This record gives sequence, structure tokens and C-alpha cells, in this order.
Amino acid sequence: MRSSSKNLKILFEDNHLIVVNKRVGDLVQGDKTGDTPLSDLLKAYLKEKYQKPGKVYLGVVHRLDRPTTGIVVFAKTSKALERLNKMLREKTIQKTYWAVVKNKPAKSKDTLVNYLRKNPKNNKATVFNKDTNDSKKAILHYTSLKSLDNYHLLEIDLETGRHHQIRAQLSHINCPIKGDLKYGFDRSNKNAGIHLHARRICFTHPVTKTLLTLEAPTPKDPIWDACN
Repeated sequence: MRSSSKNLKILFEDNHLIVVNKRVGDLVQGDKTGDTPLSDLLKAYLKEKYQKPGKVYLGVVHRLDRPTTGIVVFAKTSKALERLNKMLREKTIQKTYWAVVKNKPAKSKDTLVNYLRKNPKNNKATVFNKDTNDSKKAILHYTSLKSLDNYHLLEIDLETGRHHQIRAQLSHINCPIKGDLKYGFDRSNKNAGIHLHARRICFTHPVTKTLLTLEAPTPKDPIWDACN
């Protein structure tokens, strides 16, 4: 089930921010597919909820890949967007992800440092162990949380935010994410999603300055249910 303006899973809302739990297949921001993105659904939701005349302001703070799920933050004011963008640049927003992978990594806890280069033709990131032309440094920290019968749950903290970073780096250590055909998993999920979930976000509210820690429940399916 895709999101609509009537069934959005809202985790937090105040005068400055709105945070949603994205479903599989939701597009965060408009692209060449022409599908209605979450940003437009939220504008429709806000317009109806607050009976706003004219255009509704909504700023996209960051994105999630279409097949992934979890926390996405949007700004309801230009001031909030500007400050959140600054926080992203200064790396003061902490994002934690959960990933279900096929193979157990060699180490239960590790930091992966690679260099990624995006190929726009196939929308895929290539991983290098050394700096190469047009590549960008990618750093993540993972911890093995739980082993299921056939899969393993990893918790990932991102230090950099590169294109398909978690998907590409985990695949590089022979731990492709469940359902992720693009990065080496052997079969797709029925819903065309992958088992990568933006689980938690922690940051200082850009206006009120209070510390916000938000957690997104995992999607309902037997694998995710077994992880909780």
C-alpha cells in the first residue's frame, strides 16, 4: 500500500517540522516518473488539515531511496529548512538504519570506509577501496543486532550520506540487503521493496532547540516482526 494524503504515518508535527514514516514505493521528491511524491501528499494533507488558502510551503530536508522505508523529515517553514540543511552539512543530525542482510558479516561490529562513484546511466554506486576519479568517501558504522533463521539484522549509523551508500557498502562485504537485486541479493521482495529501514533520527530542533529523538516502527511483515 502506497501513502496518500489520507493515510500518512506521521511521527511528529509542530509549527516548523513534519516527520513521516515512509512506506515502500513512496517517492520523497518528484522525479521523471511523474508519480506523486510524498512532498505533494503532505502539502495536500496540510492544506486540508489547516484549511490553508493558496500554496502550502514544504521543504524537503533529505531523501530515502524509493524501495526503502522509515523516517523522512520535512520543513514547514523556510527558516527550519535553512537550519536543518546547515545541520546536515555540519553532520549534527544522527541517522540510524536497520538492514536485514543475507550473510552474517565477519565482524559483529565494524566501521566501513570506502569510496563510491555514482553511475547515472544505471543509477548505481560502484565501491572502491581507494580514492579514484570522481569518487566520494563513504563511512558507516554497523553493529550486528540479531540473527534470524536465514537472515541477520544490522544497525547502521551513517557518517556520510552518499548515493545508495548502505546498499553498496554492505554488498561490498558480501552482505546484500534482502530484496536488493541491484546490489546482489538473489531475489526481489513481493512488494518490490528492500529490507532497509530508516529506524531512528536524533537532532536538535532547529527552532525550539529541544533535543528530538524519533523512532519509526518497522513495516508489518514476518521478517521485520521477527527483528523486533
